[in-house]
Amino acid sequence: MNKSGTFTKLRPLSLLRQLSNCSDSTCLQVLSNSVSWSIYLEQGKITYATHSVEPFDRLERHLRRLSQQIPLLTNEVRIQVRLMFEPDSHSKLIQDDSNSRSHPAEYQAISWLVSQQHLHSTQAAVLVQELVKEVIESFLLIKEGTYELTESIEIMPKICRLGVEKILEYCQVRLQNWQAFTPKISSQYQRPYLLINSKFDDQDLPNLQPDLINWMKGFSLCHLAVILNQDEIQLARNLYPYILKGAIILHEPDPPFDKLPKIFEEQSLFSKLILGLVDTKQELSSTVNSYQNIPEEKIVPVQRLPQISTPSKENFQEPTISNSINSASQRVTAATVTVQKVHKIVSVDDSPTILKEISYFLENENFSVVTINDPVKAVLSIIRHKPDLILLDLNMLGIDGYELCRIIRNNSLFQNTPIIFVTGNKGIVDKVKAKLVGASGYLTKPFTRAELLKIVFMHLT
Repeated sequence: MNKSGTFTKLRPLSLLRQLSNCSDSTCLQVLSNSVSWSIYLEQGKITYATHSVEPFDRLERHLRRLSQQIPLLTNEVRIQVRLMFEPDSHSKLIQDDSNSRSHPAEYQAISWLVSQQHLHSTQAAVLVQELVKEVIESFLLIKEGTYELTESIEIMPKICRLGVEKILEYCQVRLQNWQAFTPKISSQYQRPYLLINSKFDDQDLPNLQPDLINWMKGFSLCHLAVILNQDEIQLARNLYPYILKGAIILHEPDPPFDKLPKIFEEQSLFSKLILGLVDTKQELSSTVNSYQNIPEEKIVPVQRLPQISTPSKENFQEPTISNSINSASQRVTAATVTVQKVHKIVSVDDSPTILKEISYFLENENFSVVTINDPVKAVLSIIRHKPDLILLDLNMLGIDGYELCRIIRNNSLFQNTPIIFVTGNKGIVDKVKAKLVGASGYLTKPFTRAELLKIVFMHLT
């Protein structure tokens, strides 16, 4: 087959199936709507797949799911992984321009988690499987694009090998389930908002979990699903009646998630997509289940791995939105709910413009924001407000962010409070100094609303 081409001649489904019959190791690189996909194959099996839209956000979501079963996979470990391996905007541009042949940064991060014994090899195989499924699901929706086959690389160890047909079957069934919600829901990255003053007949509407109400302010469907430890499709199914009634509105995905292909709205196109699908009458298994069991037919570990005990399906109960509400008196509706502030965030910066921007981004999303423009008085104010998260500018008059962070950390009240540096610099020296004084992460100027919410998702949810 040709080593390059367009999807006008070869569809994504056909392309992957052809590659599954090849015995060579290769990397399928795809470009569509400024998004790039990379699918690594070895002897017809998928070893990894990723795309360029927020790969570490994707890794963070799946690590959070996995952490439900792995106590060693703490929030501190996940933050450390991101600080060590996530490229900043400058290094990412260099990597993209140089057509680097090294493995993706998030794959290196997974390998590091295994080497440091935060993850067992079998658990890493499950993680890779779920990441691959999400990427392939979006890959199958590409309508137009170009592809190129390049030589695969052997720098990083292979964690597992996945059968192409099994992955395709899973993704096709999920897309078929998503199709039931179109055109109201066209992307799992859409952001649901509850209209408090809606007037409608709610007799037949499902219950809404209070936690869901609190977080339904700016987070996408897939992020909400992780916060609730629920499958995205099950969450969409519970919200769908509210969406139809107009009590919940869906905003379009934030950039850069808006670049990803939408779920097909044209039934004829979707019918073409699912041609060749193996008939299955079973309900789609939730992602939550996938992290508790490792089906042998779906994962082929590269190395010989010791057995890990996992909960049996008989003992597992899939979480649903209505599980936490057992009586009519606890029923939450869009007309009666009173939304409370979720978390308090303190922002310290001597720039009124930055403080105003942060307040606008976060208060619109139902967070309580306290702004401090005098860094010298910041410590006393922080002690008084006892925030859940602190945003700290590095370059301020009177005292710099490093010194202020060190002072805050010395107070026993804030030893575990996330402290995020807001800065225009993100070099190696800055990272080392930040780690020494106890910073939890970076928010690079200029930042978008989506980037600010990403920090909140990492540290507060």
